[in-house]
Amino acid sequence: MKNVKFHVRKGDTVKIIAGNENGKTGKVLEVDRVKYRAIVEGANMVTKHVKPTAESPEGGIQQTEASIHLSNLMVVDPSSGDATRVGRKQNADGKLQRYSKKSGDFITNG
Repeated sequence: MKNVKFHVRKGDTVKIIAGNENGKTGKVLEVDRVKYRAIVEGANMVTKHVKPTAESPEGGIQQTEASIHLSNLMVVDPSSGDATRVGRKQNADGKLQRYSKKSGDFITNG
């Protein structure tokens, strides 16, 4: 698989721009590079029925986050808190780093 760079990374704060969870913000817990989807903390909650096992003898119904397509997510600008597009430019060390197209500030992960 080709090493594709995504605009969203694990630990980023993102805003959901489409779908049932439109307008919510949250932290990215996981990014699925194959399916082009991400799991956002507290968003797109689904109900899952769990059978009792040796590890969890209770079983029952659990609420868990489902994945959201990356096209429906925008990174939140670190300075203003608004959703922004992401670009790449060299920092002081000469290394490519993501930056906010709205404010021009570099995006630090986490």
